[in-house]
Amino acid sequence: MNEQHVRIDDLDLIAQAQRGDVQAFNGLVLRYQTAMYNLAFRLLDDADLAADVTQDAFIAAFQHLSQFRGSNFRAWLARILTNTCYDALRRRRRAPTSLEAIAAGRADSADQPALVSDAEESPEQFAMRQALSKAIQDCLNQLPLSFRTVAIMSDVQEYSYDEIALALNISLGTVKSRLSRARQKLRDCLRAVQELFPSAYRLSEQKDQTP
Repeated sequence: MNEQHVRIDDLDLIAQAQRGDVQAFNGLVLRYQTAMYNLAFRLLDDADLAADVTQDAFIAAFQHLSQFRGSNFRAWLARILTNTCYDALRRRRRAPTSLEAIAAGRADSADQPALVSDAEESPEQFAMRQALSKAIQDCLNQLPLSFRTVAIMSDVQEYSYDEIALALNISLGTVKSRLSRARQKLRDCLRAVQELFPSAYRLSEQKDQTP
């Protein structure tokens, strides 16, 4: 199914949902809930909070569906989701730190979406891939929020630059600038830990080719 067909199909469901058809909106939820959850999880690095934020974002989308006037529902939905994530992060920063949480440490990989192991992948390779995924997430978490959002949307969720600009209400030039700087910071962070990984998992010295 190509992108244009998806957008036309989205518009059909949206038109029905705007007329009060809850099942049509549920169709949109089913289509986008996994992608929106994955975006929220990468931004928040908290599985339970990501699930709550995703649900809140869909409720907000339903409540404001009459305001949708564009042709790219994914970008419109991503704007609502990222704003909801930002609100959650602000609340989390203001919340008092729990002594129990400090004692327990941050959530381990069991709370994160499971990585699917390839049938031909050895246990050692799978463990290494998990460790690399955690290293990438840790480096993402160190980025300023505006950089992290653009990097995740572009390099993890595969949004186009135009979609990111639309979703975040920023210019195309700002998208490219933030992405270039985010990639450089990620490279610097990962190079600091890459000696822990076999050569096949290390970063190359290729420069960022962001146009």
